[in-house]
Amino acid sequence: MAEDRSPTLAELSEGEVLARVLARLGGPGAETLVGPGDDCAVLRAPDGRFVVTTDMMVHGPDFRLAWSSPADLGWKAAASNLADVAAMGARPTGLVVALAAPQSLGVDVLEGIAGGLAAGCAAMAPGCGVVGGDLSASATLTLSITAFGSLDGRPPVLRSGARSGDVLAVAGPLGRAGLGLRLLFEQARRDGEPSADLAARLRERHPSLLEAQLRPTAPISAGEAAGGTATAMMDVSDGVVLDARRMARASGVAIDLDAAAVDVHARGLTGVEGVDLDLARALVLGGGEDHAMLACFPPAAALPEGFVPLGV
Repeated sequence: MAEDRSPTLAELSEGEVLARVLARLGGPGAETLVGPGDDCAVLRAPDGRFVVTTDMMVHGPDFRLAWSSPADLGWKAAASNLADVAAMGARPTGLVVALAAPQSLGVDVLEGIAGGLAAGCAAMAPGCGVVGGDLSASATLTLSITAFGSLDGRPPVLRSGARSGDVLAVAGPLGRAGLGLRLLFEQARRDGEPSADLAARLRERHPSLLEAQLRPTAPISAGEAAGGTATAMMDVSDGVVLDARRMARASGVAIDLDAAAVDVHARGLTGVEGVDLDLARALVLGGGEDHAMLACFPPAAALPEGFVPLGV
């Protein structure tokens, strides 16, 4: 019986690979006038402005296929870029994706990434989709995404707009992605190496923590909702302490985190074996990759749905 396997990139033409990938991406989105297939995509810009961000993920430093399925990788790449758009108070409208991969890689890996991108956009930013991209050969699997968003007539929310007396608030969980990564590394040390089986076992025991690390769901709608009232905003990609410090420096203000508010998030992590309150606090403050929305609001403003106070 012939071996049932996916063809590699070397065994198909670029056109054949792209056809298989495009079939997994679904429609490009409501704001797309010209989608994949031309020299450029064309997106609507209703008020004449749009936001743009780029994020790159490289196998090894940023992800491991031994832990992440291709679909997980596509979803996570979408989440990190969509979160950057939402952190400006904008509505995501399209993604451009560049993939570089070894010729020996199975095409099913690229198909899985494409499926994850499409699923992530559909879940977190309905109406947004992949509108174009590029494919190349490389010794290391690399995924680079450029995301676009519409401000819909509102000014962008910068990280430099916080004012003294503002309320610091957060939408989304804190520390869960960091704890998920910690569990993966701890189990890998015990097993001797990372593996898909390792990730699957941990996913059965700690599904929400592993999802937070491998397949995060960023609160995109919360970022959009905050666009009308927030004075400053950014997504939590490197930990609350570091990202709040960046916001404070950009705004020329001091930001104080409320210990009781931090502990609310921390106590949600202490049910995991070996995680005491001190470790949980450290994960909440410095874990990173949560992609929560961290924002400042005027003291008299009502917090948008999904936001809870975290400091001043």
